[in-house]
Amino acid sequence: MRTTLITVLLLFLAPGAHAESAPDFATVSAGGETIKLSEEVREQTTVLFFWASWCPYCKALMPHLESIRLEYGDDVEILAIHFRDDADGARYIADAGYGFTVIPDGDAIAKRYGVHSTPGLVIPDESLTVRFDLRELQRRPLPQDAETHTQKAAFRAPFWAAEIRQAIDAVEAGGQ
Repeated sequence: MRTTLITVLLLFLAPGAHAESAPDFATVSAGGETIKLSEEVREQTTVLFFWASWCPYCKALMPHLESIRLEYGDDVEILAIHFRDDADGARYIADAGYGFTVIPDGDAIAKRYGVHSTPGLVIPDESLTVRFDLRELQRRPLPQDAETHTQKAAFRAPFWAAEIRQAIDAVEAGGQ
């Protein structure tokens, strides 16, 4: 009985364990392509990455996301939803050499998802059920010498990337 209760609690507390619905949206990418989330998730696993050019955590996570994009190829789409930023997000992504689909002026989408800070990252499955939300990851203790946000970001980004890969694999396998 005790083991069952602990297992149920762990499943309930696990990232993505609750069946929250991802709000559908339609928008236009920086490249002029019409994007409708409900159609995107049927074609490939879709990662919603809420970011800003000034965010050190976003900057630390981006190379990992690009690695994921290259590793999974056409099976994964990364929608880089640019918000809370006056910089040209499309230029930033292009200059950095990332192959993300940039969604400019993503403030309204971020608001619908309840994302108020950067980075935000959500992975819905093909039925628009949220299977991963970066905000739900438990915080790991930081090394004592991690004093700046850049240092903290460099520590957290590889851990986040490993968790994102696991979530993508679960979505692609059709389960949680």
